[in-house]
Amino acid sequence: MQTATSFEPGAPTRSGTIPLSVPEIRGNEAKYLSECVSSGWVSSVGPFVDRFEQQVANYIGARCAVAMVNGTSALHIALLLAGVKPDDEVLVSDLTFIAPANAIRYANAWPVFIGARRDDWQIDANIVRGFLENECVAKSSALFNKRTNHRIGAIIAVHILGHPADLDALSETARLFGIPLIEDCAEAIGAEYKNRRVGTFGLCSTFSFNGNKVITCGGGGMLVTNDDTLADRAKYLSTQAKDDPLEYVHENIGYNYRLTNLQAAMGCAQLEQLDDFLAIKADVARRYREGLADVPGVSLMPVAPWAKSIFWLNTILIDEAVFGRSSRELLRELEAQRIQSRPLWQPMHLSAAHRGAQSVSCDISEQLYNQALSLPSSVGLPAGDQQRVIEIIRHAAR
Repeated sequence: MQTATSFEPGAPTRSGTIPLSVPEIRGNEAKYLSECVSSGWVSSVGPFVDRFEQQVANYIGARCAVAMVNGTSALHIALLLAGVKPDDEVLVSDLTFIAPANAIRYANAWPVFIGARRDDWQIDANIVRGFLENECVAKSSALFNKRTNHRIGAIIAVHILGHPADLDALSETARLFGIPLIEDCAEAIGAEYKNRRVGTFGLCSTFSFNGNKVITCGGGGMLVTNDDTLADRAKYLSTQAKDDPLEYVHENIGYNYRLTNLQAAMGCAQLEQLDDFLAIKADVARRYREGLADVPGVSLMPVAPWAKSIFWLNTILIDEAVFGRSSRELLRELEAQRIQSRPLWQPMHLSAAHRGAQSVSCDISEQLYNQALSLPSSVGLPAGDQQRVIEIIRHAAR
């Protein structure tokens, strides 16, 4: 029997189950997909690809966007654009889905995991700066890790759960040390830092349109930048690095990271609805906040005063000593009631896949991992279903 912990977020669920995060498809998706089929433009070239790229760039407030098959491929290309070379090191959020750490390894570089802030659960800019100031040394116009003698090639700030990281502090540190900053906005399209949408603070940024995100192409990703030259390079690398418009001549290793016209058509339809979706997500977050405010041992993810979160997944912390049971025990209780929930990701410094990577001040990441539980947060979540989730949590606390 399938259990709540085995559900793939964004996949169809059993009848009667309240899902964690599934797509909301109610606009022009069928119409645009039908246009692709009738025109024959179904593969990796077509008018919807160009349209989707331009519309995402406009929405973010950037000059250029390059569509890719998923967010991880966009991260890989972003690292190459940043000049990350084999055996370089990349500073990255410790509390994150594994994709950015894997992308660093795709570039034959090494991750250095940076701990989270308790205030907003994002990568701690003070730890980043302290590491660069105290654990690194400048030589040959670059910064090198004293312990490993590896060059520091980039910083990836992951905006987890739809909340932005402290971009002013991270941008200042990146400029001070001459290190490219990459924003991983996979979970945060539409989120704002000081009234400016995330995605234009670094050298480039990446987005995901997986099935569990606020908008989806079924898959899909995007690399966004204000640099035309970088955008051209991203398009070149992600389309097999072809060097001649007619002859199949290749001077560099390229990648087949192209998004299909079918997926882009879906993305265009979804993007048209994004502002409405974000307003609904804000209402879902408000209902959780109001419904769980007085439950002993339960606290919701904080929002920094300078941030506008999109509340991708509404996530609570469970203080077992006060609530009376652990986050995992509550997960099993919700599962028994056919309600999907999930823990946060195992912090990267604990991942066997990245054993041996250096980590810095990751104790808060571990605490959040142990106590956190993400609750149903779909755009289409009925108010009655959400109230049921709230009531079960309240009852569990008794």
